[in-house]
Amino acid sequence: MKSPHTAYSILDLAVVSEGHSLKQTFNNSLDLAQQAEDFGYTRFWLAEHHNAINIGSSATVVLIGYIAEGTKTLRVGSGGIMLPNHSPLIVAEQFGTLGSLYPNRIDLGLGRAPGTDRGTALAIRPDFMQAAHAFPTNLEDIQKYFSVENAHAKIRATVAEGVEVPVYILGSSTDSAHLAAKKGLPYAFASHFATKHLEVASQIYRQKFQPSEALESPYLMAGVNIIIAETDEEAESYATSLIRMFLGLFTGKREYLQPPIAMNQELREVMQHPQIHQMLKYSFIGSKATVKAQIKTFLDNTNADELIVVTNIYDAKAKIRSFELFAEIMRELNAGK
Repeated sequence: MKSPHTAYSILDLAVVSEGHSLKQTFNNSLDLAQQAEDFGYTRFWLAEHHNAINIGSSATVVLIGYIAEGTKTLRVGSGGIMLPNHSPLIVAEQFGTLGSLYPNRIDLGLGRAPGTDRGTALAIRPDFMQAAHAFPTNLEDIQKYFSVENAHAKIRATVAEGVEVPVYILGSSTDSAHLAAKKGLPYAFASHFATKHLEVASQIYRQKFQPSEALESPYLMAGVNIIIAETDEEAESYATSLIRMFLGLFTGKREYLQPPIAMNQELREVMQHPQIHQMLKYSFIGSKATVKAQIKTFLDNTNADELIVVTNIYDAKAKIRSFELFAEIMRELNAGK
């Protein structure tokens, strides 16, 4: 039976706002993580993306170390490392090192998508498609490298052996649900943008789950977009930056995260475009009271064990305030208020 307590965490892409340097962006991510620690968030994950001017988390492992060094208790990890881009041995060595530097605080979330466009994926790894198909095997390799038993193997990731770094399967389709269930691993679904298959993937994962040494029962994390302000109108204004960012994905016009403007009819129409409307399905925007009602409904419908939250707001202070208000919502919901 699911615990009445729902954990809440942050997924950060180190999104670069217009007029901000990368150094500012990284410092803002650290500041957010430090505040999140005080707000009661469970983990702070960074996502691997490439060839995107508005995303600063491409060197994901480096940023994980930076965030972990600047925090004390928060779990820090990847949401995720796109495994086909990397050698399993190198991933094990990197996260084994992090796990030794920051004991019991590092998470390894793994995905099979490239985290970029096709041309860039091939520039990263010419045999990307072959590597993507090998995802289940490469996952097993990573688990092997972390095992104590691998000390007797010919090929070893010596800095990973016996180090406690939990593995999570990330996904946006039913394929990942089957894999997470078969391996008995926690499952994080990217419903903050891939909304279509959340319900079916969740059902598959829970129904097919096989207990493992890592996990006795299913553990589902669901991604949501959250923008909270003091009023609905203010939150809608902040959300114009997010809407324009999503619009850029479809038009091929990538740009830095733009300053907010007043919500207007043109942007409301953009939100109703079938593809954008679908991607924003689990985007909860408004005052604390408005979002609290939406989150309660979402949790009632999904029964998620944990929410992992994405908040793309131009202003760093407004972004932190949104996360603070969301933490208040989760504490109240967990207390049954």
